[in-house]
Amino acid sequence: MGYACWFSGDLFGLNIMLEYEQKYWNLGIQHIAGIDEAGRGPLAGPVVASAVIFPQGVLIDGVNDSKKLTEKKREELFHYIHEKALAVGIGIVSHDVIDKINILQASFLAMNKALALLKIKPQQLLVDGNFFRHESYPVENIIKGDSLSHSIAAASIIAKVTRDALMVELHELYPQYGFAKHKGYGTKAHIEAIRQYGYSPIHRRSFHVDTLEQV
Repeated sequence: MGYACWFSGDLFGLNIMLEYEQKYWNLGIQHIAGIDEAGRGPLAGPVVASAVIFPQGVLIDGVNDSKKLTEKKREELFHYIHEKALAVGIGIVSHDVIDKINILQASFLAMNKALALLKIKPQQLLVDGNFFRHESYPVENIIKGDSLSHSIAAASIIAKVTRDALMVELHELYPQYGFAKHKGYGTKAHIEAIRQYGYSPIHRRSFHVDTLEQV
């Protein structure tokens, strides 16, 4: 299990994962929400976003870009983040909405849904990527933010674990596609299953797979 550390004074600068947060803490801004999403690339299922606000100075050991962590580690940190965070919001946008508005706009919608579910109003947003805007909150977009900001990394873990769990549930409905293993991403096994069974009701019809067209 990971553990939380509380830093004070000059010690903040010793950990690169808190540098963005510390910049705002130094300005007297306490409630900083890190935001990230999971599921932009898969061929099936929803896109999920999370927003996380920590108390000032909290650093959870092991929190990093969810893609760099094992499934077991992500699940451990998922529970610990919920314990130590001041607020966690999760937004989910379905495959059919993705098809209607495109995956980028669906990702933004999921982020806004996550923000709306925070029990504490943020004063500053740190968002993975470089396009997100919000009409009510100041935003700093950070490219590869899930590897540079503790708050964004925590959000990436919450989003990833939540989405993976949803895909495991969907596997029970459509076991022939193997969603429990690949979580909807375009693996060779997944593409072969689509070739054999066609698209399921939860596949994103707006996502085109070149290898399928070669059959």
